[in-house]
Amino acid sequence: MIPFVRKLEFEYGRVDQVSPLIRRVVANNPGPFTYLGTGTYIVGRGEVAVIDPGPDMADHLEALLAAVSGERVTHILTTHTHADHSPLAHPMAARTGATVIGRASPGMLQATSEFDEPGEGEFRPDIEVADGQRIEGPGWTLEAIATPGHISNHVCFALAEENALFSGDHVMGWSTTVISPPHGDMTDYYASLDKVAARGFATLWPTHGPPVIEVAPFLAAYKAHRLDRERQILAELAKGPRRIADMVPVMYAAVEPRLHPAAAHSVFAHLIHLVRQGQVATDGAPTPDGVYRLV
Repeated sequence: MIPFVRKLEFEYGRVDQVSPLIRRVVANNPGPFTYLGTGTYIVGRGEVAVIDPGPDMADHLEALLAAVSGERVTHILTTHTHADHSPLAHPMAARTGATVIGRASPGMLQATSEFDEPGEGEFRPDIEVADGQRIEGPGWTLEAIATPGHISNHVCFALAEENALFSGDHVMGWSTTVISPPHGDMTDYYASLDKVAARGFATLWPTHGPPVIEVAPFLAAYKAHRLDRERQILAELAKGPRRIADMVPVMYAAVEPRLHPAAAHSVFAHLIHLVRQGQVATDGAPTPDGVYRLV
């Protein structure tokens, strides 16, 4: 079982000092995929970086500007281009003069599923960040760590001075992460989880929900959960050829039906991975409506 952490003391719009170098302001956009809302992080003092400014909400922008009043925002970093993370980046940059750093929307494409929201295909940072690139300010050093999986342009940011990682949606304490093809990729996600685990971070700061402080066992359980889903898929296919629509109600019987569409996307991502691994076959390229069978 994943040792989820879900308790968070906060008020919308309030700035909270959550570590010596980190402040957090939570946007009032709660939901089934954002949990309590988008947690925007402010790193440093005097000259600061802002990570995941969040949705384009006027009240959240004003709360962030109040939180950094009298300071200079030098960089605005986005972990990825989903609509609860990046849209406020350029409006905030226009008010502060900061440089927007991140990665452009995948292929600058239009929405391709219910998890790709309008406008996501239009985001471009001022600087396209590279894996391993450092962004520095007085007393703080951030390192970009490419972590594709949840979406192909996902990047986490490591804070060297606190051995901490701003994990975006790559790892969340309150829930597992949706992997939604075509921009989400389970094979990439496994590799990115291993990449993060190998770094030995002391704390993970997800964009949604509370921090993860027991990092190694949490990541091990996070990956074990995915591998268990694979075993469930293989067990379903052992009964005979199946479609995703046949498997989801069985595999996710304990999950609210309104979340089954998201589950179907994750099952599809697993099946693409299993086809690549040679354990599962389908006719032609994997599709959401395809019939799958064991090899």
